[in-house]
Amino acid sequence: MVQLRRQILSCGTLLNQFQPNIRWSSSLQVRDKKVIQLERSFKYADLSVRLAGPEQLQSKPNVSVLTFGKYFTDHMLKIFYHGALGGWQMPDITPFENLVLHPASKALHYAVELFEGLKAYRGVDGKIRIFRPQLNMERMNNSAMRTGLPTFIGDELIKCCCRLISIDQEWVPHSTASSLYIRPTLIGIDPTLGVASSESALLYVILSPVGSYFKKTDEHNGVSLLADPRYTRAWPGGCGNYKVGSNYGPTIYVQREAIERGLHQVLWLYGENNEVTEVGTMNIFMFHINDDGEKELITPPLSNGLILPGVTRNSILEMAREWNQFKVTERTFCMDEVCQLLLENRLLELFGSGTACVISPISYIEFLGRPLHIPTLKHSEPVYKKFLQHLTDIQYGVIPDHPWAIPIE
Repeated sequence: MVQLRRQILSCGTLLNQFQPNIRWSSSLQVRDKKVIQLERSFKYADLSVRLAGPEQLQSKPNVSVLTFGKYFTDHMLKIFYHGALGGWQMPDITPFENLVLHPASKALHYAVELFEGLKAYRGVDGKIRIFRPQLNMERMNNSAMRTGLPTFIGDELIKCCCRLISIDQEWVPHSTASSLYIRPTLIGIDPTLGVASSESALLYVILSPVGSYFKKTDEHNGVSLLADPRYTRAWPGGCGNYKVGSNYGPTIYVQREAIERGLHQVLWLYGENNEVTEVGTMNIFMFHINDDGEKELITPPLSNGLILPGVTRNSILEMAREWNQFKVTERTFCMDEVCQLLLENRLLELFGSGTACVISPISYIEFLGRPLHIPTLKHSEPVYKKFLQHLTDIQYGVIPDHPWAIPIE
C-alpha cells in the first residue's frame, strides 16, 4: 500500500484532475506489483449516497406522454477507474448532473466506450423487478475487454443499480405498459490523444422512465423495413457482437433513408447472399414451415460475430425450447429463402426482439424494389404474441417468483 501511495503522489497532474473522485475501494489489494483483476473491482459495500436537494428534484411525467429516453430520474451512479491510482474507486450515487470531460478524452475521439440496456418493472403486486441483469453484466464485461476498458464483478454493479433504483423508485411507472430503462455506460476518459487503451475510465448509470419504443399505431400495423444490400452493419471479426456506440452511429444515415421512404427500420444484410443479420437495433426471428412440413423458429447464430447476443433473444430461445412445440434452430438464412418461403406461403412470421422494443412484429420489407408483405399479423394466435405475453408476465410479476425477474427490496 505504501508503494501504491507513492505511485499516486507521483501522478500530480492526474491527481489534481480527479482529486474529488479519489476514494479507494476496500477491494483493492496489491500483490507483487500486480493487481488481481477481480480484486480490482469496486464493491457495493463501499457505495456512498448523496441525495438531491428539494430544489433539484424534478416533476415526474405522466405515463401517457412517456417516450423512449426523453426523461431522466433525479439520481445517477458514478464509478471512476484510474490505473495509476490503483484501479476502481469507490462507487457514488449523486444527484443527476452533467459530466465534465477533458476535450481529449478517448471516448470523444476514438469511441472508446460501451453501454448496456436493461429495465426495471413495477409488477402487478407493486414489487419492482429487474430482468436477467446477469446477462447484461456478462455482455458489458465482454465489450469492455474488446475496447480495452476495465472489467468488474457484475454482481457488484447489479447491487449498486438496485440501490439507485430504490432511491428513485417513484420514477418506475405504475403501469404494465411502461418501465424504467437502465443505461450503464463505460467510457474512456484518458486526457491524451493517441489510439490506445484508456488508463482512466468512468462507469455511470442513468435511469429513464419509458413507454413503448414504437408508436401504438406501429405496434398494431407491424414494423416496416428497408433491406438494402449496399449497407452493412457488421462483418466477421468486427464488433457487431459487442454493445459499443460505434455500431450505432453509422446506422443513422441509413435509418434516415428508411424513414424518408415511409418505413420504420432497416433490415441489415451481409455478404453476396444477402444474409439476414439484425433488424434496426433488434435481433430477428423467422417462424416458418420447413421442407419437412414442420413449424420451425430460426434466428441467426452468434458464432460468426455479426449478431449481438441479446438478452431477449436468449430468453425467447430458452422459452421455445422449454415449450417444445416446434423446432428451434440457430442458423443463417438469406433473403432468397425469405422470398421463396413467402412465395410458397410457408413464411408465417418475422419479428424483432430487444430490451427497448421487447418483441415487434414485422409486416413489410422493401427489398431491391420488391414489396414483401409478411403475414405476421394475419394469424389469430401468432407465436410472437405468445412470447411477448409470457415475457411480460414474468417481468411484471404475473408469474411470481420467476428466477429471471430479480426483485428490488
